Amino acid sequence: MSRLKDKVCIVTGAASGMGKAEAIAFAQQGAKLIIADLNIELAQQVVDKIQQMGNEAFAFQVDVSQKSELENLINFTLEKFSKIDVLLNNAGIFDNYINSLDTNEDLWDLVFNINVKSIFNLSNLVLPHMIEQKSGAIINIGSIAGLVAKMGGASYTASKHAVLGYTKHLAAEYGKYGIKINAICPGTIRTPMTAEMLKTRPTDKIPLDRFGEVNEVADLAVFLASDEAKFMSGACITIDGGYTAV
Repeated sequence: MSRLKDKVCIVTGAASGMGKAEAIAFAQQGAKLIIADLNIELAQQVVDKIQQMGNEAFAFQVDVSQKSELENLINFTLEKFSKIDVLLNNAGIFDNYINSLDTNEDLWDLVFNINVKSIFNLSNLVLPHMIEQKSGAIINIGSIAGLVAKMGGASYTASKHAVLGYTKHLAAEYGKYGIKINAICPGTIRTPMTAEMLKTRPTDKIPLDRFGEVNEVADLAVFLASDEAKFMSGACITIDGGYTAV
């Protein structure tokens, strides 16, 4: 069964890591993809992989901190597919656990522009189209750093709390149009960027005693994008091996 057959999905930060896994999982379920990322070469590699699967996909280079580029992304998507069914706001930036006193305004602004303002701008760009078609799904990649402290630095923690609050607001405001808006809150996930660091990090504080894998986050994203989750909105779902339960 193709759970996302013919759904048009935009995935930001989709050239590597969780975003790449999410995009490929969407394609495996029949979705049509826009692979949006600053790294256009890696984005095109993901497109090539999806096209080899027999699915439609296009790469689009975008700096999510720039509203004009996000506008171009939406226009490009509509030119290619004439609709937008799913927006997966995956692009984000980490602050390397920098505490508040060592966080300057430039870092704070950079983290918020990429982690929060991009979601605000992209959501506002797709919502009119979803309202018109009376359907749609927005999935925001948050973090357990949006629920607890010390899973990031000051700016990252604050930004991910903001993502979850904004997700809940959107769900409350636009559910009447048939649009579901949810957030995924990953714990420590093994990605190409974190793999080396995690070799020396203990797992004893995680009840399942291991780190998460990108495909596990991708599977959750597929569920939230699909009609199986049609009565879910405003949820902030942890996928952290039980870390926030203890």
